[in-house]
Amino acid sequence: MEFWREHRTAIMTVIVVAALLGLARLGMSANDWVVTILRGLSVGAVIFLVAAGFSIILGLMDVLNLAHGALFMLGAYMTWSVYVRPDTIVDLLTPGLLLAAGFALMPVWRQAAARTPARGRRIWPVLALAAAALILVRVGPRLPISIWDPKVYQNSPIVWTQNAQTGMLASLIRPAVAEGGLPIWLTWLAVLAAGVLAALATAGLGRRSGLVRTTGRAALRSLLLFALLIGLAALFFAFNDPLTNVWIALNSNWRFLIAVVLATLAGALLGGLMEATLVRPLYERPIYQIMLTFGLAFIGTEIVRAVWGRTGLTMPRPALFDGTGEGCPATGLGEWWRNHCATILVTIGGEEARIRTYNELFLIVVGLIVLVSVWLLLQRSRLGMIIRAGVQDGEMVEALGINVRRVFTLVFALGVGLAALGGALAAPSMGLSDAMGATLLLGALIALAIGGLTSFAGAAVGSVLVGLLQQFMIKFGALGIKLPFLAEPFKPSPSLVPASTVLLMVLVLLILPQGLFGRKE
Repeated sequence: MEFWREHRTAIMTVIVVAALLGLARLGMSANDWVVTILRGLSVGAVIFLVAAGFSIILGLMDVLNLAHGALFMLGAYMTWSVYVRPDTIVDLLTPGLLLAAGFALMPVWRQAAARTPARGRRIWPVLALAAAALILVRVGPRLPISIWDPKVYQNSPIVWTQNAQTGMLASLIRPAVAEGGLPIWLTWLAVLAAGVLAALATAGLGRRSGLVRTTGRAALRSLLLFALLIGLAALFFAFNDPLTNVWIALNSNWRFLIAVVLATLAGALLGGLMEATLVRPLYERPIYQIMLTFGLAFIGTEIVRAVWGRTGLTMPRPALFDGTGEGCPATGLGEWWRNHCATILVTIGGEEARIRTYNELFLIVVGLIVLVSVWLLLQRSRLGMIIRAGVQDGEMVEALGINVRRVFTLVFALGVGLAALGGALAAPSMGLSDAMGATLLLGALIALAIGGLTSFAGAAVGSVLVGLLQQFMIKFGALGIKLPFLAEPFKPSPSLVPASTVLLMVLVLLILPQGLFGRKE
């Protein structure tokens, strides 16, 4: 009886979903039914990666991050950039490391910011940030960076995608050449100065009252990191062309793996920077948090339009999931592994079904791996214990010598990293567009409302329900639903697909206002 009381919502949810899937089976063949379920789970896996990050940030930090969809979109576009134009990424390593070198000295800058006179504390950080932006605007066009141009069709992302699909990248990519009359060493010095000014501005904007003490050991570590980053920047600049050639020559599977990892790490880094500089000063002002993140979503969309263009893109799948030659489609996992087929033929109910290896298999497996990994991190690790304790009583955890602010920055970075990972994995399956972030964010919010806004398990269940419902509605739009008193089967229009998920959310919230697994406030 006690088990029933503790798990009745989960049990009832499984029973209802199983009954609805059984009813759906009556209206379609076993072949269509199984494929539709797999497609629903695939869509649910992508929605889950966005919803899980959103839920972690909201549940543990009480921050409503409306920029989550834009960060998902940026993850997709960054993956495309690393996969299709690795030369651009190599060219960006040197200026990126020089900018990061300025932030390596943050302990020193925080102490310097704390010592500034009170009269100018609100002015000089803004001036430093403006100076850094001005330097980058003036120096940026002169940097030796090869990049596409969305305004010129022959050099647009669309054409570069076609070149990647036909294997012509290596023959078309050319070394970058610096523009302007400035010596290259002076250009890099200006970029380093911009990084130092930006770091100083960040320290000034995020300063705390009182004197910030920096130990000699911490200062030494900062200086060593500063020197290391500058050394790496010089090394990458010296070996730019060989590194680009090696990267382009890599197998597409390795390029895709590197692209996903780098996009996820870049998303996590961006999330941590957002929390430390923009969100942290607004913890006591939730309305301002919403306005800030809502504005960042618009900024992210405009950045995508300016850099990659307004036209949608497709992203080539890696060779492991794109084989179409001899031996394809595969008839089993072993044959797929040997021939890298894009599809697998499976016999279901006496009929053959084509299952896409990337969409219907790989995405589902990755979603399950992320689900288990994040759950273990939050529930079975020391970091998860510190996070939960910091949410309950941050002052007590601080008294134990644990930097709660740093832990919360890691939480925000984790949430944004999951969204970027979702975008990276979704790019080959759903394509790229400047509207994909808003679409996925809406689906994730509906999934969270169904499962429970602050529940990690609820994010998983809600995402699966939304994905299944969407795909079944799409399928019934082609097959039709046999309803009583109707001579012809009812075929839902495409506009009813998103409306059906909203209707499901309304029904769940009418019965359980906190969602399936949400906590009562």
